[in-house]
Amino acid sequence: MPELVITVARFGFLILLWIFVFTVVGVIRRDLFAGARSGRLVAAPRGVGAVLGQGGKPARVKRGKAARQLVVTAGQLAGTRITLGEAQITIGRAEDSTLVITDDYASARHARLVPRDGQWFVEDLGSTNGTYLDRAKVTGPTPVPLGVPIRIGRTSLELRP
Repeated sequence: MPELVITVARFGFLILLWIFVFTVVGVIRRDLFAGARSGRLVAAPRGVGAVLGQGGKPARVKRGKAARQLVVTAGQLAGTRITLGEAQITIGRAEDSTLVITDDYASARHARLVPRDGQWFVEDLGSTNGTYLDRAKVTGPTPVPLGVPIRIGRTSLELRP
């Protein structure tokens, strides 16, 4: 084979290798700094707050009781309980998260629960795989009724009285 073809093939391989490296670094950077990008609260679009239950009907919202605990119902931390106060709860793989989950489908800063006017709101922090309230994908701050599952990868959480 002519030496020119081998040299062009080597440079082509080198270029593809650098494209791969920059792509991997970009994905890791985006995952690590997702929380900083979405640090502001935005209003949820119409209909986002509606949570669908079985059969596509709106889920029943239990009123009159305030959420006092966050309970992990499925995943590696099943049975874990966090007593709720006035501080927000951050959820993700990052060590500084309030609830550190080691789920493969969770981002470093995946989601947060924020208390506002006596009610808790869940907000996705730009995660790769999304946050789900029951079966609806969370796209903005969404109120969380008691007993409705919040799903992050294989981990499920619920607010309980």
